[in-house]
Amino acid sequence: MVILAIAATIDYLIGDPWNWPHPVQWIGWAISSYTQWVLKWCKTPLPRRIAGIILGIGTIAGTGLVSSLIIAGAYQFHWGIGIVVESVLLASCFAGRSLKTAASEVLAPLNEGDLKTAREKLSLYVGRDTENLSKAEILRAVLETVTENAVDGVTGPLFYAIAGAALPHVGPVPFALAYKAASTLDSMVGYREEPYADLGWFSAKVEDRLTWFPCRLTVITLGLIGGCLPQVWTICQRDATRDPSPNAGWSECAYAVILGVQLGGTNYYRGVPKPKPLLNTPDNPIAPESIHRATQLTRTCFLIWLGIALTCGLIGDLLIGG
Repeated sequence: MVILAIAATIDYLIGDPWNWPHPVQWIGWAISSYTQWVLKWCKTPLPRRIAGIILGIGTIAGTGLVSSLIIAGAYQFHWGIGIVVESVLLASCFAGRSLKTAASEVLAPLNEGDLKTAREKLSLYVGRDTENLSKAEILRAVLETVTENAVDGVTGPLFYAIAGAALPHVGPVPFALAYKAASTLDSMVGYREEPYADLGWFSAKVEDRLTWFPCRLTVITLGLIGGCLPQVWTICQRDATRDPSPNAGWSECAYAVILGVQLGGTNYYRGVPKPKPLLNTPDNPIAPESIHRATQLTRTCFLIWLGIALTCGLIGDLLIGG
């Protein structure tokens, strides 16, 4: 539990420094290398689906195992080095500061009326086409990115870190990094379009199931923070269930209800329109303040979960010690 507190502090104060090595980069390299090999040598659906199962299980389990070995080796060398390595690895799983920084980098030129720079900054963080987006569309894109990634980038890793910390001889890092591996798999190969339809189906399903409970728990927590849980849950059941993703729609919809705005609509990817369901009936247009409040809601949710985990850990230690 001490590692959880240190990692949360690192993420809050430092985040992910630009150009620093990151565990997700190594995970992504492994996924990319294996994917290229499969696409070159496996030309039919069945071998690709089998290769996809191997990719999903191997990446997730392998990430957890390798991180465990790294941490164990660090502690064998020196307990202080072990704490540093474990804390830094866990902090790399949290994207709270990174999401806030990304939003700020887009909003800064947007607030000055520089749409061209805002579009260029936005293109670094989203997959949709940004060249012709209006100010309102840029704001929607930023808010959708912040709210969709609140689960897989912040509360999801924290949930699995807490779960790992609660298990004897496991610790928070292997579970949190394994979850990040699942999330990375989904973002790289979890598509219904070729050439990933067969290779990525397993990874997409696993990530959906791993995220399902943390996502609903996040929605409930946000609803309690906003003082409108019944309304959040009702509108999520009405609108979020129409989203192709079993989780992203719920996360975005919860924020939309609390903020009184509407998310969803048509986005373009390489010139191809992709409509998404409209989430919530808006009371207000999306404004920069909406995005700032969304990041604050995510931070508050994170701190509530962290506080509960640390309190339970302290009580458990006192009971065991007594």
